[in-house]
Amino acid sequence: MAISPTIKPGTVGIVGAGAMGRVLAWQLQSAGFAVSLFDKDDIDFGDAAAYTAAGMLTPYCEVESAELLVFELGMRSLGLWQQLKDELNGDLGYSQQGSLVVAHGSDRPDYHQFNRQVLSKLSPSPDQYKQLNQQQLTLLEPDIGGNFNEAIYLPEEASLCPKKTLQLLADRLIEHGANWYPNRLVRDVDSHIVTTNEGTHHFDWVVDCRGLGAKEQWDGLRGVRGELVWLHAPDVKIKRLVRLMHPRYRLYLVPRGYDDLYIVGATQIESNDMGPMTVRSSLELLSAAYSLHSGFGEARIVDMRTNCRPALKDNLPKIECKKGLVRVNGLFRHGFLLSPALGEEVVHCLENPDYQSSFSSLIQRVA
Repeated sequence: MAISPTIKPGTVGIVGAGAMGRVLAWQLQSAGFAVSLFDKDDIDFGDAAAYTAAGMLTPYCEVESAELLVFELGMRSLGLWQQLKDELNGDLGYSQQGSLVVAHGSDRPDYHQFNRQVLSKLSPSPDQYKQLNQQQLTLLEPDIGGNFNEAIYLPEEASLCPKKTLQLLADRLIEHGANWYPNRLVRDVDSHIVTTNEGTHHFDWVVDCRGLGAKEQWDGLRGVRGELVWLHAPDVKIKRLVRLMHPRYRLYLVPRGYDDLYIVGATQIESNDMGPMTVRSSLELLSAAYSLHSGFGEARIVDMRTNCRPALKDNLPKIECKKGLVRVNGLFRHGFLLSPALGEEVVHCLENPDYQSSFSSLIQRVA
């Protein structure tokens, strides 16, 4: 809770214009701060992990393997994305039709383990967490109902289109006066100062959102490789997010909601390798899609994408604060899921140096 008066908004330099950087920039701008963004990439595309993401907003699906902090921040972000959607007044590719968790026979033990974990950790209400039989699943999602005897339905979960979201945020930020410095090599980030290959800039606050670009400044920051496939499948009519239990990965199918496009992902490999997708991963992802619906057998592969997500030792996000400098990192697989809630926390830190977050161990004060 805040325990001292709010300070007057000032100037903020944000380094890194991925999901975290852009969402935070909009939140700071809305709070009255004058915002500048610095990024090594162009405004419209780049190497940020956000461009490879599927845009899933699925806090319940993270409960099995992540700390409750991720769920709590994710639930907060779900509400904030609704608010952002209204404020930005444009197409985010946002859909909130819920998600389904299913498993084939050989993976049913993992399915039941997921069910036990969520029920024991959260005790959700029937409106938040529904166990469906085959008939109920078929009524909800006819295209896959015949393939599974049961499913878990999570009606609050949602998704957005990363490309549309990043573009809309950029458009609105520039329209509202943000200074954007694309294609800048950032040489140093410190309290009040951003130094690039084209000069030094001074601000009341600097916020470092570079992800893996800040690896030298974060002890233990590592890359976790993820791969996904874009498919054009006009014979498939699945409307909702589907998570398919798998012994090695958290496999999911994300309907894009237009042009019969679907995303299948994502591998999770402890590696900094940014190279092309491997044969093994492509076979696993494509086989998973085909096992969900035979119509994917005739689908066209539109794209195969790989990237590395920034993760800290415990796979949890962290915010480090000191006078004139805030650093945000460790969003792991949860960039779009967590960025609004983390951004809200950063705004509170900048508005009030004595702010104490209700999310335990999220904010760390450094000298």
